[in-house]
Amino acid sequence: MPQRIPYWHVDAFSARPFGGNQAAVMVLDEWLPDDVLVAIGAENLFAETAFVVRDATGEADWELRWCTPTYEIALCGHATLASGHVLLTRDGVGNGQGRVTFRTRQSGVLEVVRAGDAYELALPAIVTAPDTADNQAEAIRLLGAEPLEVVRSELGYNIYLYADEAAVRGLSPDIRGLEALGKDQFIATGPGEKSDIVSRVFVPGGGVDEDSVTGSAHAALTPYWAKRLGRESFTGHQASTRGGDLTLRLAKDERGDKAWLGGPCVTVVEGSFYL
Repeated sequence: MPQRIPYWHVDAFSARPFGGNQAAVMVLDEWLPDDVLVAIGAENLFAETAFVVRDATGEADWELRWCTPTYEIALCGHATLASGHVLLTRDGVGNGQGRVTFRTRQSGVLEVVRAGDAYELALPAIVTAPDTADNQAEAIRLLGAEPLEVVRSELGYNIYLYADEAAVRGLSPDIRGLEALGKDQFIATGPGEKSDIVSRVFVPGGGVDEDSVTGSAHAALTPYWAKRLGRESFTGHQASTRGGDLTLRLAKDERGDKAWLGGPCVTVVEGSFYL
């Protein structure tokens, strides 16, 4: 008999179907082999599939891992928000407390909390430092427009600042060229028109030409823009085809600086995955 795995398709950072970023959430009794997790990610063909297993260590409520269609990744924001949505709203799965924690393998303990009709997700703030135009010359050429400045994290997050939203929306990058540069995120950003900031995120080396709404990118954008704007709370819009709106705030707890990303989620499909 095939194994039946509970399955949810969630649009994260959206209050309606067909917006935000798609994620699959799958609740497992125990971990499957790594190659099977990646194969499921390829079958689902979303940017990320999130897998959760009850955490037996007592450190968190659940363990959490994420797979793209090609490999397992270290951090994914929108699929974590989607996982929190599923676990906090489904009978027999959530803890009834309006808060759920996840122990991850490479990004520590993450937390999702209810925030009215939406959710907030706490991610480790990703610190960036100025980079030089010479180091970034090929990526800038492939993006197609000279930024005002470039900052980078050793974790592979590259932020390119442009003058305004029109400049960000007007980019037409060479996607296959960016893909050849590896699995880094290429994050274009600038001041927004209806939101405080706007962004677009390209990760073709990771199998996602242009991401719809990228939680991990905003873990880097939040401290970057908090410093530029001179305040800890602001709003963001990711200007992809599907689009998504986020509330963003920088806060500190006992584990260090956290980027809190807020937004709604909507379940589009609920069913079973047979393995």
